[in-house]
Amino acid sequence: MKILEITEFSAGICGVWTRVLAESREFVKLGHEVHVFSSDAIQGTDKKAAADEIIDGIRIRRFASTHNPLTKNVNNFDFKQVLIYLTPDIVITHLIHPHSFEALRICREQNTPCYLVTHAPFNVKRRFPLNLATKFYYNFKVKPAMNFFTRIIAITKWELPYLYALGVEHEKISYIPNGLPDEFFKQIPKENISVGKDVLFLGRISQVKNIKCLLEAAKCLPQVEFSVVGSQDEEYVKSLNIPDNVNVYPPIYDLKKKIELIDDHKIFVLPSIREAMPQALLEALSRGRLVISSDTDGGKELINDMENGFLFKIGDSEHLAALIKDNMRTEPHLDYMFQTFYENAVNSARPYAWKELIKSYLLLFENDKKN
Repeated sequence: MKILEITEFSAGICGVWTRVLAESREFVKLGHEVHVFSSDAIQGTDKKAAADEIIDGIRIRRFASTHNPLTKNVNNFDFKQVLIYLTPDIVITHLIHPHSFEALRICREQNTPCYLVTHAPFNVKRRFPLNLATKFYYNFKVKPAMNFFTRIIAITKWELPYLYALGVEHEKISYIPNGLPDEFFKQIPKENISVGKDVLFLGRISQVKNIKCLLEAAKCLPQVEFSVVGSQDEEYVKSLNIPDNVNVYPPIYDLKKKIELIDDHKIFVLPSIREAMPQALLEALSRGRLVISSDTDGGKELINDMENGFLFKIGDSEHLAALIKDNMRTEPHLDYMFQTFYENAVNSARPYAWKELIKSYLLLFENDKKN
């Protein structure tokens, strides 16, 4: 089967691209021919990526892009003629952005099944002009078209009421969350209390990740070492007052090195203002880390407070500091508690293995073909 994935970015640190790449690798492993179309923008930078690239058998084609005048997170790129020439058997398009509705239009003309993966873009606070434009876009572009997709694939359960509010028919919606490759479930450390480093943040160093909250907590804990690892929003980083016990490092792209980085730290913290389905949180859970997350929609979907991790109110740096301090304790009588959290974390991540989730896609393809 020839499968085409369409996404905004196929280079740089991007949660959507992480999913596209992971599921594409699984399709290739199963013998399918996989293509990816995207803009040529590199997420998190002003640079451009190569027009063509092959990664693990996945054929990537990038198209010249221009920013939407209201936001850099939306890129316009023209792939119409190449899609028509490619004649895929299945199209999976990601995000409720203009490229997805262009893909839908072409697929309807070509009688090609077209699946939309939403990536939970709801419950976002935007500036006034962008907020007004978004409402207009959803009312006049998104809402009338949603039921024409072969199927809507939600990556979270919390977004379902938003999809229903858009008029999406219940039977059109399927749930396939973000997942993890097999590597995250191999040679999992037996415990998480004897590692050499303290606290890790892994992700984009940007305003939405609320690094300022993490730094405020770090100032309350001068004896604790913090590692902040990821691509940087330079203007945002310049506004930060980074204490001496916080070390900032560039992003890590190599999967093996990322796993080693997570394993080297006792506690993983995600202090975000907003999360849809946080990939880094899943990764930390799968390695049995002590996980602390702000109570975003995505955080609450993955973390059961005081069972497989801890939740704190968004922006509450004092509570975050207290949770870190409590979990840095190494008294022998706490070993049982730490072991319980370790086991709960690993077990809660196992259902998100991509080798299992990909079966849900294939079952959808088969059932939709019959219908």
